[in-house]
Amino acid sequence: MREAKAAEVEKTRMVETALEEVRSRLTAELVDAQVKYEELQRIRQDEKDTALAVEKSLRDESHQYMMCMMHEAAKNGRVEWSTTFKQDCIARCVAKGDEAVAANNYETAIELYSAAIDLDSSLDFLFASRSRANLARNLYAEALSDAEKVIELNPSSYVGYELKHAVFYGAQRYGDAIEALKIMFSKLDDTPDAQIRNLRQQYVAPSEVDDAIQKAIHAQLENAPLRLLNTPAGRLCDREAQINAFIESTEYKELLYSSMTHAPLRTEFITEAVAKYFSWVMLSHRWERKEPLLHDIHDKVVYNLDPVGTMVKLQTFCETARDAGHRWAWSDTCCIDQNNNVELQESVNSMFVWYRHSALTIVYLSDVPPSSKSGALANSVWNTRGWTVQEFLAPTIVLFFQADWTPYLGDRSPNHKESAAIMQELEDSTGIDARALVAFRPGMRGAREKLQWASSRVTTLQEDIAYSLFGIFGVHLPVIYGEKKQNALGRLLQEIVAHSGDITALDWVGQSSNFNSCLPADIASYKAPPSVQPSMPEDEMQTLISRLQTAVAVESAATFYDFLDNLSAPRFANSRLQLPSIVFLVTEVRRRRSQEQETCFTYDVKADGLDDLLVTTQDKLIQFSQAKPIRQTFFLVRPWNRHDLGLPDFSNDTQSVDDWSEPGSPSDESLRGYPAEDESVDSRSHSRELDLIVRLGQPFGALLLAQQRGGEYKRIASDHPIIVRVKNMVAIHDMMDVRTLEIL
Repeated sequence: MREAKAAEVEKTRMVETALEEVRSRLTAELVDAQVKYEELQRIRQDEKDTALAVEKSLRDESHQYMMCMMHEAAKNGRVEWSTTFKQDCIARCVAKGDEAVAANNYETAIELYSAAIDLDSSLDFLFASRSRANLARNLYAEALSDAEKVIELNPSSYVGYELKHAVFYGAQRYGDAIEALKIMFSKLDDTPDAQIRNLRQQYVAPSEVDDAIQKAIHAQLENAPLRLLNTPAGRLCDREAQINAFIESTEYKELLYSSMTHAPLRTEFITEAVAKYFSWVMLSHRWERKEPLLHDIHDKVVYNLDPVGTMVKLQTFCETARDAGHRWAWSDTCCIDQNNNVELQESVNSMFVWYRHSALTIVYLSDVPPSSKSGALANSVWNTRGWTVQEFLAPTIVLFFQADWTPYLGDRSPNHKESAAIMQELEDSTGIDARALVAFRPGMRGAREKLQWASSRVTTLQEDIAYSLFGIFGVHLPVIYGEKKQNALGRLLQEIVAHSGDITALDWVGQSSNFNSCLPADIASYKAPPSVQPSMPEDEMQTLISRLQTAVAVESAATFYDFLDNLSAPRFANSRLQLPSIVFLVTEVRRRRSQEQETCFTYDVKADGLDDLLVTTQDKLIQFSQAKPIRQTFFLVRPWNRHDLGLPDFSNDTQSVDDWSEPGSPSDESLRGYPAEDESVDSRSHSRELDLIVRLGQPFGALLLAQQRGGEYKRIASDHPIIVRVKNMVAIHDMMDVRTLEIL
């Protein structure tokens, strides 16, 4: 017993001696380093940099020596460390390692954490600390190995999976990161520690993120073409294939992961990321012979097809879109199934929206040679086509390319709508003002001007001249190829008048349409400028108003004003137009004789309350006078236009007239419905009423109507605007025949 005890004492003494020897040696090294350090402090100021370098070197020597001694002691087992001393050394290593991390000295931190692990490899937090330091140095394999060790040592803890998903994210292994994150969520949910469970609030559930992404996808693709070309792959994809490509993409996994790790849910971030992925480029071009159609590229790689003819155009377009950073591209030649009527309907009615929401529209000018000068765009065939009007009005960003796919005029700016030179060239050649070219807003307002923009355009299929305007006016109508242009244009104009009350579409010269006599047979009838008379100078207007105050019965003017102000808007349905108008009875029609062979006929026309005028038309009119009357009634009418007369306009793109009351028969809205003159009238100055009378006294564009047997009317088309003027604006009674006429 005594011998065993003596041996134990001797063993303890030897351990203590060995430890003391290590401590003494380390202390001596540190003392020696301190002495040298103090010596360096006395070096001259101009040698400070050198002194600091030596100091660092000495400190590193001391640190390395300590680390070496600890490694050797642990490796060779020459010293059996006491538990207390080992814990103290581990604590010191961790503390110094944390200091190194705070100073971004990750390499030193890793060495210190590794030393601690050598002392005790059963502590999971040591591997966690080293994993974070390795991750900071982008040493993903080492960081992952440590994270796995954390999970092995403490499988119920969330920490290992927290490290693991961070490592995978740094290594761009987003799918693995998401799986690790989901496991981490389950660990947080299962822990009995309430404080740790609260960490779950820093994250968003995968299902919530996925729902938000799906909503963003739906919103984005709601305004996207049905089919798109995948520019990196060169394959045509339908809507389902587009979504699947996203779900399988790195972008989707990164978005899902990033959104899960940032609470609360960032819906704007998700929307922007989805919009970026699904952004598409539209092609605007002049169709040529043998364009590649859908069946030519279906289930094929566009880039692998023979680069001949117009296939080169499609391939280069896709490459240009891809190089601009966009994954998707659309061309009307091959991205629409022309044989599918349902798809064709949707495509025609949605095309403006597709261009509107595109990230970029590329205009390819196949007939503009390289290095062309200004003016080549204006003279391009592209600039004469019907569909191209909406294709450059709708987009926000447009780039024009010459035949060799170099930028027009060498302009390499990101958006040619910001080029003053190019926009001026387009404005001069199209008649569309620069503001509309750059920031066009679809809708029915300004219908006459928009119709004039299209009046010189041509389309291969005659109905397309109307269909190409659907998006510009913001209407959605059936597409009926084979109906002929008069019917197609008639349906469009009917929709404009019916839903806006804007009657400027009735201002045209030429031949009447079979759809309705108040509409033109051809879009070219809008080439002539609108028959809007110049506005009267304000001082002249005030002078006339002052004169009327003494010459006109103010009460009658007020009554007339109120009646017109409450007049119903025009109605247009089933090819019949209900048109509120100020009516002037035609009393005489006499034809003028001409020596030349006549294709048009000129007539002297007289009407009650109007100055005499001439009307030129291709129609033969029955001649009559008060001495030789006829049964048929003719009217010269002033369509009631609230906007022209300075009243609030019925034409409002944000409001439909569907809720307005139906007009009654012609007699229902005649002046017989006026209030009696002995009723009280506002005692205000009546300047607005007199202003209206002055406006009505100015020249205006009239329609010549002939009554039909059923009581309806037909418009007699004229080759020139019919401009008329009342004889005497003081004679209000001459202007008070107001009716709603039904025109066939």
